[in-house]
Order: sequence, then C-alpha cells, then structure tokens
Amino acid sequence: MSLALTPAARDALQSWLEHARALKNASENTITAYRADVAEFIAFQTMHHAEPQGLKPLARITTPDMRAFMAHLHAGGAAPRSMARKLSAVKSFYRWLAEREGFEPTAVLSARAPKFQKKLPRPLTEDAARAMIDTVEMQSRDGWVGARDAAVVTLLYGCGLRISEALGLTGADWPFGESLRIIGKGGKERIVPVIPVTRRAVETYLQLCPFEITPESPLFRGARGGKLNARLIQSVTEKARMQLGLPASATPHAMRHSFATHLLSAGGDLRAIQELLGHASLSTTQAYTSVDSVHLMKVYEATHPKAR
Repeated sequence: MSLALTPAARDALQSWLEHARALKNASENTITAYRADVAEFIAFQTMHHAEPQGLKPLARITTPDMRAFMAHLHAGGAAPRSMARKLSAVKSFYRWLAEREGFEPTAVLSARAPKFQKKLPRPLTEDAARAMIDTVEMQSRDGWVGARDAAVVTLLYGCGLRISEALGLTGADWPFGESLRIIGKGGKERIVPVIPVTRRAVETYLQLCPFEITPESPLFRGARGGKLNARLIQSVTEKARMQLGLPASATPHAMRHSFATHLLSAGGDLRAIQELLGHASLSTTQAYTSVDSVHLMKVYEATHPKAR
C-alpha cells in the first residue's frame, strides 16, 4: 500500500475514511472494506501506469483506466456482486476527493458495474424455524450452553435481530421489558417488541449460566466467560440444519429473514417491519414481498375493489 500511494494521497484516503466513519456512521467492518477496496483500485492503477498514485495521477483516471480495472477484477475471479461493491467504494472515495481537490470525476463515476441478480431472502417455514431452535439446544452436552444457543437463535427469530446485535447485548439490557432498545448498523437505534417466549428463553439461559452477569459484561458468554463468538452460533446452527435436512440457506441470518416474512404473512405492515428490522431503506425490506408474493396476491384479490 505504501508503494502504491504518495504521502499526500495516503493522507487523503485516511481523511476520507475518517469522514465516512464520522459523518456516515459507517461501521468498522464497512471502513475496513472501504480501505481494502480503494487500496486494491490504487494498487492496480500503480501497476497499470507504472508509477505511484498521487493526487494528480488519481485525478487523471480515464474511462479506459476504469475498464481496465473492471477487466482486472473479472480476470481475478471476482463475482459480479463483489465487483459492484468494490466499484461503489471507489466511486464514493472519488466523489469526496473530487470535491476536495476540484477535479471532474466523470470517468470514475460513469463506470458501470456488471449486472447481477439480487439474492432473495430464503426464510424457513414456521415449523422449520421452531424445529431449528429446539435442535440447536440439543447440540451441546452442557445444559447451559444449549440453553444459551437456543436463547440467541430465539432472539434472532423472535425479535428479528442480526446476530451481531444479539451478541452485543450486555447485562445492562436485562431484564427485558415489553421492548428492547437496539443499536444497529450505522449507530441507528430502534425499539423491538419482546414476546414472552423470547424472554423465557433468555431467562432460562441466565439461570443456568455459570458466570456472573454484570451490567458491563456481555449477556451471552463463551465457555471461558468472555463474549460469545458469532462463529459458534453459526456452527451449531449448521449442525442443526443438517440434522433436520434443511438447505444450506438455513443460517442464523435466515432466522431474521423468517421473522420478517412470517410477520408479513400474518398481515404485518411493510413499513412497520422496516422499522423492526432497522433497514435504512424500504427497498431493502421490499425483498420480502417477492418471497411472499402468493400471500400478497391473496390479500390483493380479497381487498382490492377492482379484484372483487
């Protein structure tokens, strides 16, 4: 990276990352991805032009340069979705850099990513979701560990939490009331209802947990008392879905998708579901309409004046 950038360009990249972190509330994972994607772009342009990329060379990037970069990604086996993500990061950097340095970034901003078909959520059926929770609990010989894993997966399905949100809970969040305050992606806050079965699952785990839960400690503890690693939940879920004969798409994140889809099937409002999931855009939540199109058509036919 140091060979690909002049000090001025390196400082510009760091300033942009700090801007994204501060003003866009980008998560650390997003910042890490941004840094890697833009660094890859600059490293390629260094090889392509056989010179370190300072601010002036970066401002002179042309349409053929962008085509060469996209061809490089394709030749390296990058999937269309990955190529689109990398290009998006480069464009974001260039919008900021062009405004700061006063050059025209059209060549970069007009570059097109390859088209790709968005993957729709793959929810479980209601019976499969219940079976997943029950089977997850039986994966450990240690009763408190099984109760812990079941409590986490119940939170994903019962409250629609991301796994990082569930594992980010602390002792200060307990006891749960009728609702739970969650800080999601980008620091966005939302309130999610907590149904009794979810509350009971967490309570059962805490009664069995051998570690003291303080307001500052993680709510879900690993075998040695530290914060529970998400990979352990992913692993235990994989074992459970194989025992149940469920597809590979039956992941912890699928439990969150199932939460949303089952709410929609029960007549839930799409905007309300958007708020519960913490989606910044309604278009993200609208993916569930494709999953549950049969139900939506039935509602349409039963309620639309011209359909009757």
